[in-house]
Amino acid sequence: MFAQCPQTSDMPAGGGGSLVSRYRYVILAASLLMQLCLGMTYSWSLFVKPFRQILGISQAIAQLPLTVFYIAFPVTAVFAGSMLAKRGPRLCAVLGGLVFGCGWMLASLGTQCFAWTVVGIGLLGGMGVGFAYLVPIATCIQWFPERKGLVTGVAVAGFGGGAALVAKVGGYCMMTLGMGPSDVLRNLGGTALVVVCLAGAFMRRPGGSKQQTSTTRSVKSVLSDRVFLLLYLGMVAGLAAGLGVNGNLKELGPRDAAGSGVAAIALFAIGNAAGRLVWGTVSDKFRVMSVIRVNLLSQAAVLLTVAALTGFRGGPSARSFVVLACAAGFNYGGVLVLYANATAQRYGVEHVGRVYGWVFSSNAPASFAPMLAGLVYDHTGSFAIPLAGIAALAIVAVGLMGNTDLRQGAPLSP
Repeated sequence: MFAQCPQTSDMPAGGGGSLVSRYRYVILAASLLMQLCLGMTYSWSLFVKPFRQILGISQAIAQLPLTVFYIAFPVTAVFAGSMLAKRGPRLCAVLGGLVFGCGWMLASLGTQCFAWTVVGIGLLGGMGVGFAYLVPIATCIQWFPERKGLVTGVAVAGFGGGAALVAKVGGYCMMTLGMGPSDVLRNLGGTALVVVCLAGAFMRRPGGSKQQTSTTRSVKSVLSDRVFLLLYLGMVAGLAAGLGVNGNLKELGPRDAAGSGVAAIALFAIGNAAGRLVWGTVSDKFRVMSVIRVNLLSQAAVLLTVAALTGFRGGPSARSFVVLACAAGFNYGGVLVLYANATAQRYGVEHVGRVYGWVFSSNAPASFAPMLAGLVYDHTGSFAIPLAGIAALAIVAVGLMGNTDLRQGAPLSP
């Protein structure tokens, strides 16, 4: 029951009002730093080709770390939501940083045995992000309740921007400096461990936050709510669309322009970060469910365009490919903001950490998109079929949502 979750405050409610008010911007800055590091997994496409060349593994096997990551991430987030409510944001953030950083350093052993990379980036990396990812979202929404969409977008923009930074830095280290993937992974892991733990130490709840007992609800009542089920389905489709493209960016690009793959990874990440800000701002001004439907239709349009272009000899042109990669990242970035805002509006700011953890478990089924797309590619040499299939799922989700309004009736039955 939600009412059993204590909502103690780490900051005093009275006195020093201006100091407390200014501290929320410290929270916002710390959130950005955390997410810059936690978003490094989005750059996995950068390491796929080096590992395939060194170990001789298939495209599908090379996607295993990403697939395991997107199972471990949401499963851990479900438990982290309860831990966040009971123990506060600081412990979750620091624990997440430790597990995530150690996982990436362990993954550096993958050039000897790829299982270390699967465990390091997939399992430990996913668990680390699962513990820490909800902290900036839930904490910032509590500090900025009047701008839930925008502040969520700002707080998690680093999750996409971090991948762009890693794509550029990691690409430079491997392609220009001649460093191996093991060295790059080890250095990135050590950096993430320090930064996330230090930023997490600043995480606090605002003064005066409390549990609203009048909205007591059971877990069963939330999971059986029609709106929850629609949000879950929509997020599965939206996440699958982004992950299916992001995990295979280098192979989706022009066959005669190898450099476009690295550029596409960076532009996907930049679009991802920008999308979180733009979609978050828009969701504060219009009905969130309407914005979600637009987001899903936009994703379907991009996927169908990419699927159509992959049928041409040589694939899409370098210019059209990077534009589509940026558009896919932009739409995907919206997914990580819109559903958090919708959850807060439907179930209340005080419950967003826990309930969004359940909504976010949609990452588990969506995580199979990169590997399944890679499997089809290994057998057919094309990504057209899986991309078109994901687009169809997004369109079905839009149709089922209809005119659903988060404000219709009581959110849940007691």
